[in-house]
Amino acid sequence: MTQIGTWLAGWVLALCGLAAHGGVQAQAAMDTLPLNAWLLRVHQAARQSVYTGTFVVSSSGGMASARIWHVCDGAQQLERVESLSGVPRAIFRHNDQVVTFFPQSRIAIAEVRESLGLFPNLLKSSDSSVGDFYQLKALGSERIAGFDAEIFQLSPKDQLRYGYRVWSEKKTGLIIQLQTLDLNNKILEQSAFSELQLGAVVNVAKLSRAGNTDGYRVVRPDLQKTTAEAQGWALQKPVDGFKPMGCYQRSANAQTGAEGTGQSTMQWVFSDGVATVSLFVEAFDARRHAREGATDMGGATHTLTRRMDNWWATAVGEVPLATLAAFTQALEHKK
Repeated sequence: MTQIGTWLAGWVLALCGLAAHGGVQAQAAMDTLPLNAWLLRVHQAARQSVYTGTFVVSSSGGMASARIWHVCDGAQQLERVESLSGVPRAIFRHNDQVVTFFPQSRIAIAEVRESLGLFPNLLKSSDSSVGDFYQLKALGSERIAGFDAEIFQLSPKDQLRYGYRVWSEKKTGLIIQLQTLDLNNKILEQSAFSELQLGAVVNVAKLSRAGNTDGYRVVRPDLQKTTAEAQGWALQKPVDGFKPMGCYQRSANAQTGAEGTGQSTMQWVFSDGVATVSLFVEAFDARRHAREGATDMGGATHTLTRRMDNWWATAVGEVPLATLAAFTQALEHKK
């Protein structure tokens, strides 16, 4: 699967956080709506939506598409995402339980995702400072994928994060198109429903059976909660706006289902309430870690690697390279 296809699978899993609750109010009201309130509505809405659709992500790195079925049955969230491009893959989610199926290898990776990757990340509490780093503006309306949509722009106040242009379906508030914008307001990446059925009739029992792993070798990655301090790591200086969201220790086979090597990787996750950055730290291996530096993954995603004595650090995120550099330069080992 291409990198953009990998990104697509992760993004659509987080789509349940990308719709506003209760629809859009008048233009004048939106002009004065506090940013945090808007983001909270965005975060909650699709949890209450039932829909099916075809989702497409495009960037300079290529194009990928997936078919999505999403159901909210009371407190239960059910979702199936089936890749329509690249290596065949399907993702089934029941609340925080996620199973990724690879039909060609007959491997299923079962894991708990918790809130990793949800958009926005920090808006579970009222003390979010996201408004210090972004500003919201209503831009008007447009018809997208057969639906009337309101357009909003989320603009950064500094050079450490990207901006976003969002199309929200007028009646339900569901996000139907999203553009990631660079520091010059040019489109880096666009994701949108090319076809969408809101309020679609979805057979919950049938959708639930999509998580059946019969006939697959089930791999359960060894992912354990920890703290950066416990692992001997810290940031000399925090990166403006980004707060730690969690820290995990994962086995070397966590993403592939291959036999482990006995080594592990620490993943330290940060968010400013909209964008997310992950710091991965592992033991240096000259066979795998050949060159330090930046890699453009296509679209808005970048990676930056750095060797630190016997350690290898990788920063990944949909942020400018300068932001990843701030993280890697501030990272220090305490033990």
